[in-house]
Amino acid sequence: MPKVLFVHAHQDDYEFTAGGSFEIWRGQLGKEFHARVLICTDGSAGHHSRTRKELIQIRAAEQAASAQLGGYDYQQLRLPDGSLPREACLQVTIPLLAALWKAIRDFEPDYLFCPPWVSDPLAGIHNDHQTIADAVRRVAYMINVPHAFIAEYPADETRSELRKTPVILHVYDGYQFGANSFDLATDAEAAFDLNRHMTWCHQSQICEWLPWVGRHRMNVPANLEEWTTILRKRYQRRNRELGIDAPGLIETFTVTAWGEIPTVEQLRRDLPGWHQKYSRWEALEHRLALYRGEA
Repeated sequence: MPKVLFVHAHQDDYEFTAGGSFEIWRGQLGKEFHARVLICTDGSAGHHSRTRKELIQIRAAEQAASAQLGGYDYQQLRLPDGSLPREACLQVTIPLLAALWKAIRDFEPDYLFCPPWVSDPLAGIHNDHQTIADAVRRVAYMINVPHAFIAEYPADETRSELRKTPVILHVYDGYQFGANSFDLATDAEAAFDLNRHMTWCHQSQICEWLPWVGRHRMNVPANLEEWTTILRKRYQRRNRELGIDAPGLIETFTVTAWGEIPTVEQLRRDLPGWHQKYSRWEALEHRLALYRGEA
């Protein structure tokens, strides 16, 4: 069964971009489907009235509650010195690259999901999202380079173990308005009930921070049912942006050349349940053949 790793900046990024799909895959592949969510900031900046110290504890607890519902491993990235990377001011540094390299090598996933690296200068970005995308891209080749970060993680340089390089896919990024694209889509509507409960775990964000910051044009939900209505509208707005004429929970992904270059047959076999109408298999197959030098 495939091992999948979701790497992103913040507590709650997973639930809004891949949480439904992971549940669909778990349902089809069984309990041996092993998923881990790796959060790469401390979550300390996403609030307007709580202190950074207080918020770190709140958001870690919210993510742990979501993980219990979703049945995935939750891991907080720590730098080589044991500290947590700070939210909002994340930069690509050697300690960040080293920590990410080690976390990927330790888990050894078959598939890695991360935010896209935004190249369009007209598109919006979130600094932390862009940094994590850049960091994953920079570290991808180094996953099977055992001496890349020997200064940060000392080891016997004469005894190295081979590490698997994963297939690396992008998830949707709500901050790069107008620049999102995708290859594959999943119909995750069957997981919507779980998804609304997992997202509801993050109440410091959806009931406090997001309405205050004004980025997502939403009112303060008073309860789970009000949040469900807001969440439905949010996903419908995302579908329209992506040209998807469907009312339910659809999640989209883009295959990169950063890691292993998969085949279409491999993707269909390892992660079944792709949306028949909106997955762009023919164009993807041609591009992957170009990546492999076969077209």
